[in-house]
Amino acid sequence: MQRADSKRSSAFETTGMKQVVASLVEEIQELYLADRVPWVVGYSGGKDSTACLQLIWMALAGLPAEKRTKTVHVISTDTLVENPVVAAWVTQSLETMKKGATSAGMPIEPHRLTPEVADTFWVNLIGKGYPAPRPKFRWCTYRLKIRPSNAFISNVVRKSGEVILVLGTRKAESAARARAMERHERRRVRDRLSPNANLPNSLIYSPIEDWSNDDVWMFLMQYSNPWGYKNKELLTMYQGASADGECPLVVDDTTPSCGDSRFGCWVCTLVEKDKSMQAMIQNDEEKEWMLPLLKLRDELDTTDDKHLRDFRRMNGLVQLHNGKPVPGPYTQSARENWLHRVLKAQRWVRDNGPEHVRNIELISLAELQEIRRIWVVEKHEIEDNLPRIYAQAMGEPYPGPALDDNLIFSAEDMDLLREVCGQDRLRFELARELIDIERRHRSMSRRSGLFDALEGSIKKRFFTDADDATRYATARQEAREKIAEMRQSDDPKQLDLLSGEPSTAAEDQAVS
Repeated sequence: MQRADSKRSSAFETTGMKQVVASLVEEIQELYLADRVPWVVGYSGGKDSTACLQLIWMALAGLPAEKRTKTVHVISTDTLVENPVVAAWVTQSLETMKKGATSAGMPIEPHRLTPEVADTFWVNLIGKGYPAPRPKFRWCTYRLKIRPSNAFISNVVRKSGEVILVLGTRKAESAARARAMERHERRRVRDRLSPNANLPNSLIYSPIEDWSNDDVWMFLMQYSNPWGYKNKELLTMYQGASADGECPLVVDDTTPSCGDSRFGCWVCTLVEKDKSMQAMIQNDEEKEWMLPLLKLRDELDTTDDKHLRDFRRMNGLVQLHNGKPVPGPYTQSARENWLHRVLKAQRWVRDNGPEHVRNIELISLAELQEIRRIWVVEKHEIEDNLPRIYAQAMGEPYPGPALDDNLIFSAEDMDLLREVCGQDRLRFELARELIDIERRHRSMSRRSGLFDALEGSIKKRFFTDADDATRYATARQEAREKIAEMRQSDDPKQLDLLSGEPSTAAEDQAVS
């Protein structure tokens, strides 16, 4: 991301920091008292959101208790794959904030938001087989960041009809950010409040939009944290890494996500290197326990992962690009390997890390259960390998509940099936899925849909290999192109591409 001018003038140049802060506190108080619309403050734990929240806290503290009647929600979205050091910092800050707000009688309610289990990083990558995110397939941002925060904000809107979203965004963050904020300024419906195109009935307030990077740090160092956290420790955390930045509250796909900022997800493959984690490990030997995480992240970021991915797309079809299949989801063996690697890293950190990370959870039991369900139920991997992988990697039995015995086959059964299929992976997968489909329908009082399900499975898996699938997809593509040419010609007859006979509408539909 292109950074804004690093020599951007200070917002404190004309009147000084004390006067600017006093004016902002007064402005915040006026906006707070102007209506009964609740506020939602985006808090990432970084310097900008901390400065923004401090100003709001200071403004509310300056109001009589009887006027502090409107709730200010503070939301922080934990993707569950955040940099562990930052995640621990934010979690502790939210707990301290809650205690501080209660003791001070402040109408501030902190909320730690997380994605739904089905949306988490590992469920999508290991469970469904989504490849590691790339700029052209950035499937993670919406699921991990946007959806949880938008769901919370939308819920507030449903209850109150409107919401004011307070963000610590600044024009000096980047040239693109400055242009976006200036566009919103021209559409402001009230002083300092901009409409939010992505969330109906929500307005955005950015109190420190004109502050420079140095302004933020000067404020944080001269005004102590009002909920009891230490801003100097925040500075120390920033000093432990290299370039400046933070992971902001993401509410739309124009907001710089963790991939464009310094503190973000430790699994992020949207940047070339995780410079913040590298710097933390290099600058502090007590953080060397993060080395397995950094190594795993770099392995996810392989430049050529075709050998790890199926030649078919998620729906079983083959999609061509320049005559070659577009790689699909991770194969079963690749997904199982990623799970093993994550669990091994988790075990290593627990065994070798400092005391405060001995219970670290890189992947939760709820995620493991959902991955297991996807593998067995949706992908028909009825050998149910997850408990075995967990036991091998963690050195202890899988703690999750057992699946229905009717859903799984024994390892001996699967070995026999592989032998029957001549160790041919595609034949084995087809036979396994057909057996699973038939068995599930066997227990139904009415077996309607069985033949459709069997036919659908065969259509997805009848290829002998990737080359065979490519030839078939190429023939279908050429057939569609030929039919399109015929339809555009003056000849009223549609010739069947194989027999030369006129084709019916039904046959034409089948080809396409």
